[in-house]
Amino acid sequence: MKAYIFPGQGAQFTGMGKDLYENSELAKSLFERANEILGFRITDIMFEGTAEELKETKVTQPAVFLHSVILAKTLEDFHPEMVAGHSLGEFSALVANGALSFEDGLKLVSQRALAMQKACEITPSTMAAVLNLDDAIVEDICASIDGVVVAANYNCPGQLVISGEYKAVELACEKMKEAGAKRALILPVGGAFHSPMMEPAREELAAAIEATTFATPICPVYQNVTASAVSDATEIKKNLIIQLTAPVKWTQSVQQMIADGATSFTEVGPGKVLAGLVNKIDREAVTINA
Repeated sequence: MKAYIFPGQGAQFTGMGKDLYENSELAKSLFERANEILGFRITDIMFEGTAEELKETKVTQPAVFLHSVILAKTLEDFHPEMVAGHSLGEFSALVANGALSFEDGLKLVSQRALAMQKACEITPSTMAAVLNLDDAIVEDICASIDGVVVAANYNCPGQLVISGEYKAVELACEKMKEAGAKRALILPVGGAFHSPMMEPAREELAAAIEATTFATPICPVYQNVTASAVSDATEIKKNLIIQLTAPVKWTQSVQQMIADGATSFTEVGPGKVLAGLVNKIDREAVTINA
């Protein structure tokens, strides 16, 4: 079975999508439609902007989404049998499998980015990557810290990202190193994604998601929150709302996709991060970059 996977925030690069725009009439029309919906020319920033301009949350999330979705729509042999996306990438996956329209997906991603930006400004918060430490030890250390710090991204065995209040994350990093972590490194991100710190954003996005029509998808999506195959539109909505404050179970999602018969994983969008993670989760997995 062919699995298609879609990257999240952090995969962006200057010039992303320019080749699609120049070589495909369909891509060009979709990019121009996106400019209209967003109310600014995101294509100018994607194609010619600086890394700094691309890093703005209101730009980054729609840019990565657009690159992934438009690339998927221009692929000749795009017949997914299962899809998954990492954090933001879940929205790209839901457009790719027909659960969301292009327009609705873009509007939700834009609202999500702005809501997350606002939530980041309320309390100083951050994320940190922890390498070469057992998941259970990371979870136990987080639970022992006074303050908000939680496991946020289960990326692959030996690579877990924690998220929370700045001081709590700093203290957790010290304890992770004492416990034998190869590294525990604060990440250059705007805030504590996939943690309780995102509750204001979750509430704001919930209203937008509830007001959006979701269709029955052509294939299951393996959602971050459950790490299992979901095809019911109501359940997809519910999980998408929970996603902002819950951990991304990427390792578990890939393992479940393999257990359910995935024979290849094609990464659709900027970068090659997810294909690399899949290979760390299962060395035998066939990975392709679209």
